[in-house]
Amino acid sequence: MRILHTSDWHVGKKLGRYDRLEEVAATITEVAGIAASENVDLMVHSGDLFDRPFPPIDALRVALDGLVSLTGEGSRPVVVVAGNHDSGDLFEALAPFLAGWGIYLIGRIKPPADGGVLELDTVSGRAVVAGLPFLREGHVVDFMADADRWYGQYAERIRRLTEVYSDHLVETAGTDAVSLLVAHFMVTGARVGGHGAPRGERELHMGEAYAAGEGAIPASLSYVAMGHIHAPQPVPGANVPAEYAGSLLELDFGEAGEQKRVVIVDAQPGRPARIRSVPLSTGRRLVRAAGTWDELADRTDLDDFYLDLAVDTEGPEPGLGAQAVERFPYLVKVTAVYERPELEEVSRGQLPWDQVYAEFRERERGEPASEELLATFREVSDEVEHATP
Repeated sequence: MRILHTSDWHVGKKLGRYDRLEEVAATITEVAGIAASENVDLMVHSGDLFDRPFPPIDALRVALDGLVSLTGEGSRPVVVVAGNHDSGDLFEALAPFLAGWGIYLIGRIKPPADGGVLELDTVSGRAVVAGLPFLREGHVVDFMADADRWYGQYAERIRRLTEVYSDHLVETAGTDAVSLLVAHFMVTGARVGGHGAPRGERELHMGEAYAAGEGAIPASLSYVAMGHIHAPQPVPGANVPAEYAGSLLELDFGEAGEQKRVVIVDAQPGRPARIRSVPLSTGRRLVRAAGTWDELADRTDLDDFYLDLAVDTEGPEPGLGAQAVERFPYLVKVTAVYERPELEEVSRGQLPWDQVYAEFRERERGEPASEELLATFREVSDEVEHATP
């Protein structure tokens, strides 16, 4: 049986002022083309289909059209679990309408016999697939609590859940079915960053409180399809083929230069799967570049990339932003880099918020905030301060 594993589409995510829906749709089309050319029998998506729990209508349309295209006109099932950016409730609401297309959305953590494990028939045989959506810290899983097994730290709870699913998968698969776990969580030791810039992963859900140990990856399955980490990589410490497929596109400049991919999985009942990566080529790349303005402005090789520019200057350059926007068609961010005097240490509690923001903007952008911008900031700040709880 051949399986395609994709993950972390984040449909609806913008990059600065750029809406990337067309890029996302084109890359999903590339993934569907790979599925067709590779004669894939089953598709799995390991979470963060959307970038926000309740996506705009255009993002919803791109994602759902994309999932339908992955079915190959109904010839292959598609399984998707909810990630930390997704709404489990939205998934559960959409699930009955998409099941007729062979698309199976799993929004909540469920008992294995009550939707947590799916038995699917494919062209190449039977697949048994467990879906483990993202577990939020403090969330109680009813069927685990009733069994008096819901205790310990987050890592222990994840391990208990995967153990329950693994036991059920092995029993249900028998000797004639491929067994898979599709899950969305972080395993300790996974490579997250290293580029010195923000990444697409939500930092709130990336700390030790949300990390599971390598023991959370069952050793008895054909393959474990993981989501949540955007850098493509094997799952650290796994004793079975297990991969973070990575994000569909370079989502932020912390991901600049990463080769995005899908994972092709060749599996047989009772045996560890064989895996290989297929690189993705669609989507505009992200580049961070530094130098003087003259050096950067002369670089025609930067014209087709989303850019984060660090410009060496002798001091603040009030017109730098407008100049950079005019020169580079896909500029996302420009920062003036110069030696800055140390500011007198002042308690932030002693300053009005508009002054704090003005200092932040000048420090980050190398130019003072306009009075019009500060007026808008004060208006929004006042609205938030007096909003009804």
